[in-house]
Amino acid sequence: MRPAVQNAFDALTSDDDGRVCKDISDAACKEQPANFLRHAAALGLSKAADGLADPKLVLAWLMTHLGAPAGLVGLLVPVREAGALLPQLFTAARIRAMSQRKWAWVGAGIGQGVGAAIILLAALTLSGTLGGLVLLAGLALVALSRSVASVAYKDVLGKTIAKTRRGTVTGLAGSGAAAVTLCFAAVLMVFSDVRAAIVLVALALAALSWTVAAGIFAGLAEERGATDGGGNGWRAAIENLRYLREDSQLARFILARGLLTSTALAPPYLVVMASGTAGAALEGLGALVAASALAGLLSSYFWGRLADISARKVLILTGVTGGCALVMALGFNAAGLAQTIWALPLALFTLALAHQGVRLGRSTYLVDMVGQDRRAVYTAISNTVIGIVLLASGIFGAIAAFAGPHASLTLFALMAVAGAWVAYGLKELGGG
Repeated sequence: MRPAVQNAFDALTSDDDGRVCKDISDAACKEQPANFLRHAAALGLSKAADGLADPKLVLAWLMTHLGAPAGLVGLLVPVREAGALLPQLFTAARIRAMSQRKWAWVGAGIGQGVGAAIILLAALTLSGTLGGLVLLAGLALVALSRSVASVAYKDVLGKTIAKTRRGTVTGLAGSGAAAVTLCFAAVLMVFSDVRAAIVLVALALAALSWTVAAGIFAGLAEERGATDGGGNGWRAAIENLRYLREDSQLARFILARGLLTSTALAPPYLVVMASGTAGAALEGLGALVAASALAGLLSSYFWGRLADISARKVLILTGVTGGCALVMALGFNAAGLAQTIWALPLALFTLALAHQGVRLGRSTYLVDMVGQDRRAVYTAISNTVIGIVLLASGIFGAIAAFAGPHASLTLFALMAVAGAWVAYGLKELGGG
């Protein structure tokens, strides 16, 4: 079994560095082939579950199907994003107190599975306001569990996978998950007459995927680490904020990441710009799912490999690409091509390519920029600040909407290019 694992690892990571390990211990290096495959499988299943239970599309449609009030539908994305990011500054210290942080990820995987099961139960047995409230409760559990998983994962990744392999393993997982999401989108479009049944099956598969991912991750060979810094979470949270003042590179990285959130915030405005009727809007959302999944399938592995060479350059390139995609969309609209079958889907695809690169570049850069002693803390600080930015962007987006989607998209294009410029000033870490 070991030769097969080693051969698979070599096939997925072969390059001029051979089997050299960087930034991990000799013991971790020996276990790296098996750990690499477990990382790819567990993370891939988790990402696939994210696509099957996507709040922006799948759960929003499900709430409407259940007859929940529009106000509850509007809470889906805030609950998902705020619940996943804002608690991280306060959970990092508790996770730091664990000598093996893989167990935090395992518990989070089980929690996400339970949350998806609650959503499925609400869809099967409830309707109206009560159904919407229970669905939101399930989503809140998914989001809170994900906040724990996010902090724990980067720390475990840094301990078990060498510096030049981290982007590759996350990119591989992203590609597999994108393939699953693409198949899901295709099934929804082809069998639209039984969409409700398909969504229920997808939720069941999401719950199963998160649970199986937890079991796979539990088998990781992770060395015990230091547990200092695991005291009072609130006190540690306040103390950890000092790193924003003391480490200018961390502050610059967070600023770049905040500006590059434009690649995630812009797609709904593209749909609005392309839509003349409610029916057209629905088709636009379907195209968004397919375009995003296809972009992830084709680009995640590439972005991951490039991030292992220079995550900084990935952030620069994706910022420029995102800005160009939005300018392309605005140009198509100005030329009267927005309603054609190919124009905005092409812009959506290009923007999704950029967003995939942003996600992989920011993750790899954060892991590489700091050692094991601060990795979990820096991850929590970054994610918490971005959570606040995303909440603020919801208010800002509502205000910007008064000027029309064109004004919003122009602003997002400027933000993406500004993010690339800020990333240009980051230190070059590289893979070597």
